Amino acid sequence: MATPADQRLLELLGKWLSSLELHIKYSSLDDESYSKIQPWPKHQRPSRWIIDLARQKALALQSQIEERIKMGDAKFSDSLELMTFLANLVGSEHIERFIPLAEAANERVLPLESHNGAVPDTTTGTREMPKFPVEEKREPPAAGTAHVARTERNAGKKTESDMTPHATYDRHGPSEGAREQVIADAARLVQWGRKWYELAELISSMADRPHLTDVRRILKDNKEVIEEKAGRR
Repeated sequence: MATPADQRLLELLGKWLSSLELHIKYSSLDDESYSKIQPWPKHQRPSRWIIDLARQKALALQSQIEERIKMGDAKFSDSLELMTFLANLVGSEHIERFIPLAEAANERVLPLESHNGAVPDTTTGTREMPKFPVEEKREPPAAGTAHVARTERNAGKKTESDMTPHATYDRHGPSEGAREQVIADAARLVQWGRKWYELAELISSMADRPHLTDVRRILKDNKEVIEEKAGRR
């Protein structure tokens, strides 16, 4: 029997999956139309591969919760809620790269000047919603590993760090304060179980962090310090 925590998580995952389906539809819009289709909070527009990966992970988690319910595990969802709360309380950083919640009820009619905008009906004076291009059948998204993400990006897709305004390379190197922040970030991520090869991209994607190249150099030069701070030595 599903516990209240199970029901809350399944409801939340259902809302996320509905939102991601809308984001998949919106991925065919130009930037101006995308900015107007929903009352978005401030964020950087997510890439299509990020949306596909998020949907894949949400479906996987939904399946795991349902399996745990069948097994009679009453603690699994409670543990997930506690981890989410703890991560938001002590581990999260203010970032703009996230996939904001999209709701069908909030969808707006795009203005006439939009590239994919609404078409006026001259007989009734009303507008029709923009028609979204029909996409070709896509292959199922690959497993969401760091290796796959890097492979897709190397194939020519824009990375999240490429979209980050503050992540610019400084030939003089990052400041001492930025170095200390990267070391602290790395130690925290290692404590949370992140692999060493994941750290550079994760940290460079955070707000107000150095460019990916600088982050990699800092990690390489301070590996022993980071492992000591993380309690690995």
